[in-house]
Amino acid sequence: MSSLLSAGRSPRLSRPEWLSSPKVLRTEVLAGLVVALALIPEAISFSILAGVDPKIGLFASFTMAVTIAFTGGRPAMISAATGAIALVVAPLAKEHGLGYLVAAVILGGLFQVILAVAGVAKLMRFIPRSVMVGFVNALAILIFSAQVPHLVGVPWLVYPLVAVALAIMWWLPKRVTAVPAPLVAIVLLTAFVIIAQVAVPNVGDEGTLPDSLPVLGLPDVPFTFATLTTIAPYALAIALVGLMESLMTAKLVDDITDTRSDKTRESWGQGVANIVTGFFGGMGGCAMIGQSMINVKVSRARTRLSTFLAGVFLLILVVVLGDVVALIPMAALVAVMIMVSVGTFDWHSIKPSTLRRMPAGEIAVMVVTVAGTLATHNLAVGVVLGVLTAMVIFARRVARFASVTSELDGETRVYRVGGELFFASSNDLVHQFDYAGDPDRVVIDLSSAHIWDASSVAALDAITTRYEARGKHAQIVGLNEASEKFHENLSGKLGAGH
Repeated sequence: MSSLLSAGRSPRLSRPEWLSSPKVLRTEVLAGLVVALALIPEAISFSILAGVDPKIGLFASFTMAVTIAFTGGRPAMISAATGAIALVVAPLAKEHGLGYLVAAVILGGLFQVILAVAGVAKLMRFIPRSVMVGFVNALAILIFSAQVPHLVGVPWLVYPLVAVALAIMWWLPKRVTAVPAPLVAIVLLTAFVIIAQVAVPNVGDEGTLPDSLPVLGLPDVPFTFATLTTIAPYALAIALVGLMESLMTAKLVDDITDTRSDKTRESWGQGVANIVTGFFGGMGGCAMIGQSMINVKVSRARTRLSTFLAGVFLLILVVVLGDVVALIPMAALVAVMIMVSVGTFDWHSIKPSTLRRMPAGEIAVMVVTVAGTLATHNLAVGVVLGVLTAMVIFARRVARFASVTSELDGETRVYRVGGELFFASSNDLVHQFDYAGDPDRVVIDLSSAHIWDASSVAALDAITTRYEARGKHAQIVGLNEASEKFHENLSGKLGAGH
Protein backbone atom coordinates (compact mmCIF):
# COMPACT_ATOMS: atom_id res chain seq x y z
CA MET A 1 0.00 0.00 0.00
CA SER A 2 2.88 2.35 0.75
CA SER A 3 4.25 1.93 -2.76
CA LEU A 4 0.83 2.86 -4.15
CA LEU A 5 0.84 6.29 -2.59
CA SER A 6 4.54 6.99 -2.82
CA ALA A 7 5.74 9.87 -4.93
CA GLY A 8 9.19 8.36 -5.26
CA ARG A 9 11.01 7.88 -8.54
CA SER A 10 11.79 4.21 -8.07
CA PRO A 11 9.42 1.26 -7.73
CA ARG A 12 10.93 0.07 -4.44
CA LEU A 13 8.84 0.23 -1.28
CA SER A 14 9.34 3.46 0.65
CA ARG A 15 7.50 5.51 3.23
CA PRO A 16 5.15 7.89 1.41
CA GLU A 17 5.92 11.56 1.97
CA TRP A 18 2.36 12.42 2.97
CA LEU A 19 2.58 10.13 6.03
CA SER A 20 5.30 12.25 7.59
CA SER A 21 4.15 15.66 6.38
CA PRO A 22 0.69 17.02 7.30
CA LYS A 23 1.20 19.81 4.76
CA VAL A 24 1.74 17.32 1.92
CA LEU A 25 -1.24 15.27 3.11
CA ARG A 26 -3.48 18.35 3.08
CA THR A 27 -2.27 19.30 -0.40
CA GLU A 28 -2.94 15.82 -1.77
CA VAL A 29 -6.40 15.51 -0.18
CA LEU A 30 -7.59 18.92 -1.34
CA ALA A 31 -6.14 18.35 -4.80
CA GLY A 32 -8.04 15.08 -5.08
CA LEU A 33 -11.27 16.84 -4.08
CA VAL A 34 -10.82 19.61 -6.65
CA VAL A 35 -10.08 17.10 -9.41
CA ALA A 36 -13.12 15.01 -8.44
CA LEU A 37 -15.38 18.05 -8.72
CA ALA A 38 -13.90 18.91 -12.12
CA LEU A 39 -14.29 15.31 -13.32
CA ILE A 40 -18.06 15.16 -12.83
CA PRO A 41 -19.29 17.38 -15.68
CA GLU A 42 -16.50 16.10 -17.96
CA ALA A 43 -17.43 12.46 -17.38
CA ILE A 44 -21.11 13.21 -17.98
CA SER A 45 -20.32 15.08 -21.20
CA PHE A 46 -18.11 12.27 -22.49
CA SER A 47 -20.83 9.73 -21.69
CA ILE A 48 -23.28 11.71 -23.80
CA LEU A 49 -20.66 11.93 -26.57
CA ALA A 50 -20.25 8.14 -26.47
CA GLY A 51 -24.02 7.64 -26.50
CA VAL A 52 -24.28 5.92 -23.11
CA ASP A 53 -25.86 6.69 -19.72
CA PRO A 54 -23.93 9.32 -17.66
CA LYS A 55 -23.23 6.76 -14.92
CA ILE A 56 -21.10 4.76 -17.41
CA GLY A 57 -18.64 7.63 -17.73
CA LEU A 58 -18.74 8.46 -14.01
CA PHE A 59 -18.05 4.86 -13.01
CA ALA A 60 -15.26 4.68 -15.60
CA SER A 61 -13.64 7.78 -14.12
CA PHE A 62 -13.81 6.24 -10.64
CA THR A 63 -12.30 2.88 -11.60
CA MET A 64 -9.67 4.40 -13.91
CA ALA A 65 -8.43 6.85 -11.27
CA VAL A 66 -8.33 4.33 -8.43
CA THR A 67 -6.69 1.58 -10.48
CA ILE A 68 -4.08 3.78 -12.13
CA ALA A 69 -3.08 5.03 -8.66
CA PHE A 70 -1.85 1.48 -8.05
CA THR A 71 -0.57 0.53 -11.50
CA GLY A 72 0.51 3.78 -13.19
CA GLY A 73 4.07 4.90 -13.74
CA ARG A 74 3.43 8.64 -13.36
CA PRO A 75 2.49 9.74 -9.81
CA ALA A 76 -0.16 12.49 -9.57
CA MET A 77 -1.39 12.05 -13.14
CA ILE A 78 -5.16 11.66 -13.50
CA SER A 79 -6.77 8.99 -15.68
CA ALA A 80 -10.51 8.85 -16.29
CA ALA A 81 -13.11 8.73 -19.04
CA THR A 82 -11.94 10.97 -21.90
CA GLY A 83 -13.33 12.56 -25.03
CA ALA A 84 -10.82 10.80 -27.25
CA ILE A 85 -11.96 7.35 -26.12
CA ALA A 86 -15.61 8.46 -26.30
CA LEU A 87 -15.13 9.37 -29.96
CA VAL A 88 -13.61 5.94 -30.65
CA VAL A 89 -16.35 3.89 -28.97
CA ALA A 90 -19.38 6.00 -29.97
CA PRO A 91 -20.01 4.18 -33.31
CA LEU A 92 -19.71 0.78 -31.61
CA ALA A 93 -22.15 1.74 -28.85
CA LYS A 94 -24.60 3.11 -31.39
CA GLU A 95 -24.53 0.07 -33.68
CA HIS A 96 -24.13 -2.79 -31.21
CA GLY A 97 -24.96 -1.55 -27.72
CA LEU A 98 -23.25 -1.15 -24.36
CA GLY A 99 -22.21 -4.80 -24.04
CA TYR A 100 -19.97 -4.61 -27.10
CA LEU A 101 -18.53 -1.30 -25.93
CA VAL A 102 -17.55 -2.82 -22.58
CA ALA A 103 -16.02 -5.87 -24.30
CA ALA A 104 -13.99 -3.58 -26.56
CA VAL A 105 -12.70 -1.68 -23.52
CA ILE A 106 -11.49 -4.90 -21.90
CA LEU A 107 -9.81 -6.08 -25.11
CA GLY A 108 -8.33 -2.61 -25.61
CA GLY A 109 -6.79 -2.82 -22.14
CA LEU A 110 -5.32 -6.20 -23.02
CA PHE A 111 -3.83 -4.73 -26.20
CA GLN A 112 -2.27 -1.95 -24.12
CA VAL A 113 -0.59 -4.47 -21.83
CA ILE A 114 0.78 -6.34 -24.87
CA LEU A 115 2.04 -3.11 -26.46
CA ALA A 116 3.69 -2.12 -23.19
CA VAL A 117 5.54 -5.44 -23.01
CA ALA A 118 6.57 -4.93 -26.66
CA GLY A 119 8.22 -1.62 -25.70
CA VAL A 120 5.84 0.93 -27.20
CA ALA A 121 6.84 3.49 -24.55
CA LYS A 122 10.31 3.73 -26.12
CA LEU A 123 8.75 5.40 -29.16
CA MET A 124 8.33 8.56 -27.06
CA ARG A 125 11.96 9.44 -27.78
CA PHE A 126 11.02 10.07 -31.42
CA ILE A 127 8.53 12.84 -30.59
CA PRO A 128 10.22 16.23 -31.24
CA ARG A 129 9.87 19.25 -29.00
CA SER A 130 7.89 21.15 -31.64
CA VAL A 131 5.26 18.38 -31.59
CA MET A 132 5.09 18.60 -27.81
CA VAL A 133 4.58 22.37 -28.00
CA GLY A 134 1.84 21.90 -30.61
CA PHE A 135 0.28 19.17 -28.46
CA VAL A 136 0.19 21.46 -25.42
CA ASN A 137 -1.20 24.42 -27.34
CA ALA A 138 -3.86 22.31 -29.07
CA LEU A 139 -4.82 20.86 -25.71
CA ALA A 140 -5.25 24.34 -24.23
CA ILE A 141 -7.42 25.42 -27.16
CA LEU A 142 -9.58 22.28 -26.89
CA ILE A 143 -10.05 22.77 -23.15
CA PHE A 144 -11.13 26.38 -23.70
CA SER A 145 -13.40 25.59 -26.66
CA ALA A 146 -15.12 22.88 -24.62
CA GLN A 147 -16.24 25.60 -22.20
CA VAL A 148 -17.78 27.83 -24.88
CA PRO A 149 -21.12 25.93 -25.05
CA HIS A 150 -21.56 26.64 -21.33
CA LEU A 151 -21.23 30.36 -22.04
CA VAL A 152 -23.67 30.61 -24.95
CA GLY A 153 -27.42 31.09 -24.50
CA VAL A 154 -27.20 31.19 -20.70
CA PRO A 155 -28.62 33.65 -18.14
CA TRP A 156 -26.62 36.88 -17.90
CA LEU A 157 -25.65 36.11 -14.30
CA VAL A 158 -23.38 33.31 -15.53
CA TYR A 159 -20.88 35.83 -16.89
CA PRO A 160 -20.25 37.76 -13.66
CA LEU A 161 -20.07 34.43 -11.79
CA VAL A 162 -17.36 33.21 -14.16
CA ALA A 163 -15.54 36.54 -13.81
CA VAL A 164 -15.67 36.35 -10.01
CA ALA A 165 -14.38 32.78 -10.03
CA LEU A 166 -11.51 33.76 -12.35
CA ALA A 167 -10.65 36.70 -10.10
CA ILE A 168 -10.57 34.41 -7.05
CA MET A 169 -8.27 31.93 -8.76
CA TRP A 170 -5.97 34.72 -9.95
CA TRP A 171 -5.80 36.65 -6.67
CA LEU A 172 -6.01 33.98 -3.94
CA PRO A 173 -2.78 32.03 -4.72
CA LYS A 174 -0.84 35.27 -4.17
CA ARG A 175 -2.19 35.49 -0.63
CA VAL A 176 -3.04 31.94 0.46
CA THR A 177 -1.49 28.64 -0.64
CA ALA A 178 -2.91 26.28 1.99
CA VAL A 179 -6.19 25.74 0.11
CA PRO A 180 -6.47 25.33 -3.69
CA ALA A 181 -8.01 28.45 -5.23
CA PRO A 182 -10.33 26.41 -7.51
CA LEU A 183 -11.89 24.72 -4.47
CA VAL A 184 -12.49 28.10 -2.81
CA ALA A 185 -14.09 29.44 -6.00
CA ILE A 186 -16.37 26.41 -6.33
CA VAL A 187 -17.49 26.55 -2.68
CA LEU A 188 -18.11 30.32 -2.67
CA LEU A 189 -20.04 30.35 -5.93
CA THR A 190 -22.13 27.36 -4.90
CA ALA A 191 -22.94 28.97 -1.56
CA PHE A 192 -23.93 32.22 -3.28
CA VAL A 193 -26.19 30.47 -5.79
CA ILE A 194 -27.93 28.46 -3.06
CA ILE A 195 -28.37 31.38 -0.64
CA ALA A 196 -29.43 33.88 -3.30
CA GLN A 197 -31.59 31.24 -5.00
CA VAL A 198 -30.54 32.34 -8.48
CA ALA A 199 -31.32 30.16 -11.47
CA VAL A 200 -28.15 29.34 -13.40
CA PRO A 201 -27.06 26.10 -15.11
CA ASN A 202 -25.62 23.60 -12.64
CA VAL A 203 -24.06 20.13 -12.62
CA GLY A 204 -27.47 18.52 -12.26
CA ASP A 205 -28.47 19.94 -15.64
CA GLU A 206 -25.68 17.97 -17.32
CA GLY A 207 -27.22 14.58 -16.55
CA THR A 208 -28.61 12.29 -13.88
CA LEU A 209 -26.09 11.29 -11.23
CA PRO A 210 -26.02 7.61 -10.18
CA ASP A 211 -27.39 6.52 -6.82
CA SER A 212 -25.70 3.11 -6.60
CA LEU A 213 -22.20 1.59 -6.77
CA PRO A 214 -20.75 0.02 -9.90
CA VAL A 215 -21.12 -3.77 -10.09
CA LEU A 216 -18.47 -6.25 -11.21
CA GLY A 217 -19.52 -8.49 -14.09
CA LEU A 218 -18.85 -9.84 -17.58
CA PRO A 219 -19.91 -7.92 -20.70
CA ASP A 220 -23.30 -8.95 -22.06
CA VAL A 221 -22.12 -10.25 -25.44
CA PRO A 222 -21.92 -13.66 -27.11
CA PHE A 223 -18.40 -15.02 -26.68
CA THR A 224 -17.86 -15.89 -30.35
CA PHE A 225 -15.33 -15.19 -33.07
CA ALA A 226 -17.85 -12.87 -34.72
CA THR A 227 -17.93 -10.74 -31.58
CA LEU A 228 -14.13 -10.64 -31.53
CA THR A 229 -13.92 -9.45 -35.13
CA THR A 230 -16.51 -6.77 -34.37
CA ILE A 231 -14.80 -5.30 -31.33
CA ALA A 232 -11.13 -5.85 -32.29
CA PRO A 233 -10.73 -2.74 -34.52
CA TYR A 234 -12.32 -0.53 -31.87
CA ALA A 235 -10.21 -2.16 -29.14
CA LEU A 236 -7.01 -1.49 -31.08
CA ALA A 237 -8.06 2.14 -31.58
CA ILE A 238 -8.78 2.45 -27.85
CA ALA A 239 -5.33 1.04 -27.07
CA LEU A 240 -3.41 3.27 -29.47
CA VAL A 241 -5.26 6.51 -28.76
CA GLY A 242 -5.23 5.90 -25.01
CA LEU A 243 -1.51 5.10 -24.90
CA MET A 244 -0.55 8.07 -27.02
CA GLU A 245 -2.51 10.55 -24.93
CA SER A 246 -1.32 8.97 -21.68
CA LEU A 247 2.35 8.91 -22.62
CA MET A 248 2.25 12.46 -23.96
CA THR A 249 0.52 13.62 -20.78
CA ALA A 250 3.06 11.76 -18.64
CA LYS A 251 5.89 13.56 -20.43
CA LEU A 252 4.15 16.88 -19.89
CA VAL A 253 3.70 16.17 -16.17
CA ASP A 254 7.36 15.08 -16.00
CA ASP A 255 8.39 18.49 -17.30
CA ILE A 256 6.11 20.38 -14.91
CA THR A 257 7.19 18.44 -11.83
CA ASP A 258 10.84 18.08 -12.93
CA THR A 259 10.71 14.34 -12.28
CA ARG A 260 10.95 11.21 -14.41
CA SER A 261 8.24 8.59 -14.72
CA ASP A 262 8.21 4.95 -15.79
CA LYS A 263 6.56 5.10 -19.22
CA THR A 264 6.51 1.31 -19.64
CA ARG A 265 4.74 0.89 -16.31
CA GLU A 266 2.34 3.66 -17.28
CA SER A 267 1.57 1.83 -20.53
CA TRP A 268 0.64 -1.50 -18.98
CA GLY A 269 -0.93 0.32 -16.03
CA GLN A 270 -3.35 2.02 -18.43
CA GLY A 271 -4.16 -1.42 -19.84
CA VAL A 272 -4.90 -2.87 -16.42
CA ALA A 273 -7.05 0.16 -15.55
CA ASN A 274 -9.10 -0.28 -18.73
CA ILE A 275 -9.54 -3.99 -18.08
CA VAL A 276 -10.79 -3.28 -14.56
CA THR A 277 -13.01 -0.50 -15.86
CA GLY A 278 -14.51 -2.80 -18.47
CA PHE A 279 -15.39 -5.47 -15.92
CA PHE A 280 -17.16 -2.78 -13.90
CA GLY A 281 -19.16 -1.72 -16.96
CA GLY A 282 -17.28 1.53 -17.66
CA MET A 283 -16.57 3.13 -21.03
CA GLY A 284 -12.79 3.09 -20.69
CA GLY A 285 -10.42 6.03 -20.66
CA CYS A 286 -6.84 7.26 -20.47
CA ALA A 287 -4.85 10.10 -18.92
CA MET A 288 -6.84 13.33 -18.63
CA ILE A 289 -4.63 16.25 -19.50
CA GLY A 290 -6.83 19.03 -18.16
CA GLN A 291 -7.48 17.32 -14.83
CA SER A 292 -3.81 16.35 -14.56
CA MET A 293 -2.91 20.02 -14.97
CA ILE A 294 -5.40 20.92 -12.22
CA ASN A 295 -3.76 18.32 -9.99
CA VAL A 296 -0.07 19.04 -10.52
CA LYS A 297 0.03 22.65 -11.74
CA VAL A 298 -2.89 24.34 -9.97
CA SER A 299 -3.19 22.24 -6.81
CA ARG A 300 0.53 21.24 -6.73
CA ALA A 301 -0.10 17.59 -5.93
CA ARG A 302 2.84 15.24 -6.41
CA THR A 303 1.90 11.76 -5.16
CA ARG A 304 -0.39 8.88 -6.04
CA LEU A 305 -2.63 9.77 -3.10
CA SER A 306 -4.24 12.64 -4.99
CA THR A 307 -5.02 10.36 -7.93
CA PHE A 308 -6.48 7.69 -5.66
CA LEU A 309 -8.57 10.18 -3.71
CA ALA A 310 -9.83 11.85 -6.89
CA GLY A 311 -11.51 8.56 -7.77
CA VAL A 312 -12.77 7.93 -4.23
CA PHE A 313 -14.11 11.47 -3.80
CA LEU A 314 -15.79 11.25 -7.20
CA LEU A 315 -17.74 8.16 -6.17
CA ILE A 316 -18.69 9.66 -2.82
CA LEU A 317 -19.78 12.93 -4.40
CA VAL A 318 -22.02 11.42 -7.06
CA VAL A 319 -23.48 8.52 -5.05
CA VAL A 320 -23.69 9.89 -1.50
CA LEU A 321 -23.74 13.66 -2.03
CA GLY A 322 -25.28 13.73 -5.47
CA ASP A 323 -28.06 16.14 -4.45
CA VAL A 324 -25.50 18.67 -3.20
CA VAL A 325 -23.10 18.23 -6.12
CA ALA A 326 -25.96 18.77 -8.56
CA LEU A 327 -26.30 22.33 -7.22
CA ILE A 328 -22.72 23.36 -8.13
CA PRO A 329 -23.01 26.08 -10.79
CA MET A 330 -21.35 25.22 -14.07
CA ALA A 331 -19.93 28.75 -14.07
CA ALA A 332 -17.49 27.74 -11.31
CA LEU A 333 -16.26 24.65 -13.15
CA VAL A 334 -16.06 26.53 -16.45
CA ALA A 335 -13.87 29.15 -14.78
CA VAL A 336 -11.58 26.43 -13.41
CA MET A 337 -11.10 24.92 -16.88
CA ILE A 338 -10.50 28.35 -18.43
CA MET A 339 -7.70 28.94 -15.93
CA VAL A 340 -6.30 25.52 -16.78
CA SER A 341 -6.34 26.30 -20.51
CA VAL A 342 -4.60 29.65 -19.99
CA GLY A 343 -1.97 28.06 -17.78
CA THR A 344 -1.43 25.15 -20.15
CA PHE A 345 -0.89 27.17 -23.34
CA ASP A 346 2.77 27.81 -24.16
CA TRP A 347 2.55 31.57 -24.69
CA HIS A 348 6.29 31.84 -25.23
CA SER A 349 5.96 29.72 -28.39
CA ILE A 350 3.88 32.38 -30.19
CA LYS A 351 5.83 35.47 -29.10
CA PRO A 352 7.06 37.41 -32.17
CA SER A 353 10.65 37.24 -30.90
CA THR A 354 10.40 33.43 -30.61
CA LEU A 355 8.82 33.03 -34.05
CA ARG A 356 11.56 35.17 -35.64
CA ARG A 357 14.29 32.93 -34.23
CA MET A 358 12.53 29.61 -34.77
CA PRO A 359 13.32 27.70 -38.00
CA ALA A 360 10.39 27.60 -40.42
CA GLY A 361 10.29 23.80 -40.23
CA GLU A 362 9.81 23.83 -36.45
CA ILE A 363 6.95 26.30 -36.75
CA ALA A 364 5.36 24.20 -39.50
CA VAL A 365 5.46 21.09 -37.30
CA MET A 366 3.81 22.95 -34.41
CA VAL A 367 1.11 24.38 -36.68
CA VAL A 368 0.37 20.98 -38.28
CA THR A 369 0.06 19.38 -34.83
CA VAL A 370 -2.35 22.07 -33.63
CA ALA A 371 -4.35 22.12 -36.88
CA GLY A 372 -4.63 18.32 -37.04
CA THR A 373 -5.82 18.15 -33.46
CA LEU A 374 -8.38 20.93 -33.81
CA ALA A 375 -9.71 19.54 -37.10
CA THR A 376 -10.28 16.06 -35.69
CA HIS A 377 -10.75 16.89 -31.97
CA ASN A 378 -8.28 14.06 -31.41
CA LEU A 379 -4.89 14.78 -29.85
CA ALA A 380 -3.50 11.46 -31.08
CA VAL A 381 -4.20 12.35 -34.72
CA GLY A 382 -2.54 15.74 -34.29
CA VAL A 383 0.56 14.17 -32.74
CA VAL A 384 0.88 11.58 -35.53
CA LEU A 385 0.56 14.28 -38.21
CA GLY A 386 3.10 16.44 -36.41
CA VAL A 387 5.62 13.59 -36.11
CA LEU A 388 5.19 12.69 -39.80
CA THR A 389 5.73 16.33 -40.78
CA ALA A 390 8.84 16.50 -38.59
CA MET A 391 10.19 13.34 -40.21
CA VAL A 392 9.72 14.72 -43.72
CA ILE A 393 11.35 18.04 -42.83
CA PHE A 394 14.24 16.26 -41.11
CA ALA A 395 14.77 13.94 -44.08
CA ARG A 396 14.85 16.91 -46.49
CA ARG A 397 17.27 18.76 -44.24
CA VAL A 398 19.66 15.83 -43.81
CA ALA A 399 19.48 14.92 -47.51
CA ARG A 400 21.18 18.22 -48.36
CA PHE A 401 24.26 17.19 -46.40
CA ALA A 402 25.21 14.50 -48.94
CA SER A 403 27.86 15.78 -51.33
CA VAL A 404 29.91 14.46 -54.27
CA THR A 405 33.23 15.93 -55.43
CA SER A 406 35.69 14.50 -57.94
CA GLU A 407 39.26 14.86 -59.16
CA LEU A 408 41.45 13.15 -61.75
CA ASP A 409 44.39 11.26 -60.27
CA GLY A 410 46.45 10.20 -63.27
CA GLU A 411 44.37 7.64 -65.13
CA THR A 412 41.89 7.29 -62.27
CA ARG A 413 38.82 9.39 -61.55
CA VAL A 414 38.28 9.69 -57.78
CA TYR A 415 34.84 10.58 -56.47
CA ARG A 416 34.56 11.56 -52.81
CA VAL A 417 31.08 11.10 -51.36
CA GLY A 418 30.32 12.67 -47.99
CA GLY A 419 27.31 12.86 -45.68
CA GLU A 420 24.50 10.58 -44.57
CA LEU A 421 23.28 8.23 -47.29
CA PHE A 422 19.67 7.15 -46.97
CA PHE A 423 16.61 7.06 -49.22
CA ALA A 424 16.22 10.86 -49.41
CA SER A 425 19.88 11.70 -50.07
CA SER A 426 20.81 8.73 -52.26
CA ASN A 427 18.03 9.08 -54.84
CA ASP A 428 19.99 11.66 -56.86
CA LEU A 429 23.38 10.06 -56.24
CA VAL A 430 23.26 8.02 -59.45
CA HIS A 431 23.06 11.16 -61.60
CA GLN A 432 26.20 12.80 -60.21
CA PHE A 433 28.73 10.59 -62.06
CA ASP A 434 30.11 11.07 -65.58
CA TYR A 435 29.80 7.48 -66.82
CA ALA A 436 30.67 8.24 -70.46
CA GLY A 437 33.48 10.73 -69.88
CA ASP A 438 35.33 9.04 -66.99
CA PRO A 439 38.47 6.90 -67.58
CA ASP A 440 38.42 3.12 -67.32
CA ARG A 441 39.23 3.15 -63.62
CA VAL A 442 36.97 4.91 -61.13
CA VAL A 443 37.32 5.04 -57.33
CA ILE A 444 34.34 5.99 -55.16
CA ASP A 445 35.67 7.08 -51.76
CA LEU A 446 33.06 6.85 -48.98
CA SER A 447 35.39 7.70 -46.09
CA SER A 448 33.24 10.71 -45.18
CA ALA A 449 29.88 9.00 -45.70
CA HIS A 450 27.68 6.55 -43.82
CA ILE A 451 25.22 4.08 -45.34
CA TRP A 452 21.89 3.88 -43.50
CA ASP A 453 19.49 1.90 -45.66
CA ALA A 454 18.92 -0.43 -48.63
CA SER A 455 18.13 2.51 -50.93
CA SER A 456 21.72 3.70 -50.60
CA VAL A 457 23.11 0.24 -51.33
CA ALA A 458 20.84 0.01 -54.37
CA ALA A 459 22.09 3.42 -55.58
CA LEU A 460 25.73 2.32 -55.25
CA ASP A 461 24.92 -0.93 -57.13
CA ALA A 462 23.30 1.10 -59.89
CA ILE A 463 26.42 3.29 -60.19
CA THR A 464 28.84 0.35 -60.47
CA THR A 465 26.49 -1.43 -62.90
CA ARG A 466 26.43 1.60 -65.23
CA TYR A 467 30.21 1.73 -65.29
CA GLU A 468 30.42 -2.02 -65.94
CA ALA A 469 27.99 -1.64 -68.87
CA ARG A 470 30.59 0.69 -70.45
CA GLY A 471 33.48 -1.66 -69.78
CA LYS A 472 34.83 0.40 -66.90
CA HIS A 473 35.72 -0.67 -63.36
CA ALA A 474 34.32 1.26 -60.39
CA GLN A 475 35.73 0.46 -56.95
CA ILE A 476 34.08 1.48 -53.67
CA VAL A 477 36.56 2.22 -50.85
CA GLY A 478 36.66 3.87 -47.45
CA LEU A 479 33.52 2.34 -45.93
CA ASN A 480 33.41 2.42 -42.16
CA GLU A 481 32.81 -0.89 -40.40
CA ALA A 482 29.04 -0.57 -40.01
CA SER A 483 28.53 0.67 -43.57
CA GLU A 484 30.79 -2.03 -45.03
CA LYS A 485 28.87 -4.78 -43.25
CA PHE A 486 25.56 -3.32 -44.40
CA HIS A 487 26.86 -3.02 -47.98
CA GLU A 488 28.26 -6.57 -48.08
CA ASN A 489 24.97 -8.05 -46.85
CA LEU A 490 22.83 -6.33 -49.47
CA SER A 491 25.00 -5.48 -52.47
CA GLY A 492 23.91 -7.45 -55.54
CA LYS A 493 20.94 -8.94 -53.70
CA LEU A 494 18.35 -6.21 -54.21
CA GLY A 495 17.02 -7.35 -57.57
CA ALA A 496 17.45 -6.26 -61.13
CA GLY A 497 15.41 -3.11 -60.60
CA HIS A 498 18.08 -1.36 -58.57
